Amino acid sequence: MKFFLISLVSSFLLTTAVVTVEAFANTPPSVARRGVVLASSTTNDNDTSKAASVDVDVDTAHNGLLKRDRYIASNRFAVRSGKEAKFEKRWANRKSRLAELDGFKYFHLMRRVTLDDSDDSNAATKYDGGDDKESRKGNYVSLTVWETKSNFNAWRKGDAFKEAHGGTSVGAFLSTMVKSALILRGAPKPAFYDGLLVQSETPEFMPETVDGWRNVEFPEDGGTLPVECFVACNQFFVPKDSAVAFEQRWKNRQSKLRDCEGFVSFAMMRRDAKTKTHGSVEMDESTEPTYVSMTIWKDRASFDKWRSGSNFSKSHGQKAGGNGDDNDGDDKKASKKPPQAQGPPMWSRPPKPIFYEGTLVLSTADGA
Repeated sequence: MKFFLISLVSSFLLTTAVVTVEAFANTPPSVARRGVVLASSTTNDNDTSKAASVDVDVDTAHNGLLKRDRYIASNRFAVRSGKEAKFEKRWANRKSRLAELDGFKYFHLMRRVTLDDSDDSNAATKYDGGDDKESRKGNYVSLTVWETKSNFNAWRKGDAFKEAHGGTSVGAFLSTMVKSALILRGAPKPAFYDGLLVQSETPEFMPETVDGWRNVEFPEDGGTLPVECFVACNQFFVPKDSAVAFEQRWKNRQSKLRDCEGFVSFAMMRRDAKTKTHGSVEMDESTEPTYVSMTIWKDRASFDKWRSGSNFSKSHGQKAGGNGDDNDGDDKKASKKPPQAQGPPMWSRPPKPIFYEGTLVLSTADGA
């Protein structure tokens, strides 16, 4: 822990932005603006520091890849066992003007879960401690969606970022670091993405906010925050030489997610390994996915209904009950070999599903 604190303090002294290990927010998608050069900006309630000084959002594909629809920032937290309620309470009570910032689209904090399909309800989940060292995923993730990468960078450099991360003084920063060290197993691990092929529904209701942050009452019994959405992800390990073909396969696939009850949003997230921040490490494609499909559902029941229905079968090129390939988070089918009609696999290892319960949802009126 001593080394952990020293490294954080050193980083603070070497950077102009205040960086906290408490809430390293995600960066949402960036909607490209044709031919416009914008000052670089940062994600929302995650930590960020060293990004490129200039961000060019161009509404064209580059190197044959799909254009970016959003910019998505995430931070992964390894929360100590028994400290989950304290971690969530700090998020619930933090100061943030996130929902009032230019370019903000969507945010939620999510805790990792595994699916329990052993009973007839088919809707049970179990909290997952997130000890998967291979993927270096924590048991909690903050995720923020931005309209553009420039919006993200602007947030990171502004006063709102400093306010959300303990202020500008060394004393306030150190206090935040000490509290975080008692809750987290090591520093947060940021990851940034280009949001591709984004689909989003208009929210059925808008959560109450005060000064740009969620107005919630933390459970008096010391429990965790209520579940507000269910998130199904699939991690793809796609080599660079297969990236264009992989993206085109997704672009051309049949999907009727927007017709499904309980669907909130979808994005294929392409890892942006070039964005550097405090806590960033060089990306290892053998352990870190280069693409992640993320589908947000109203609840677990909505996800189960989609997974067992005909829309899932059609979008995955299979008959009902068959094997899928470009799976949107189906743990039972994700590792199966894709049908020959779909073409050969474009990844270096089988896709790996991961699931979350989301809470503290923030959204714009038109969705993510």
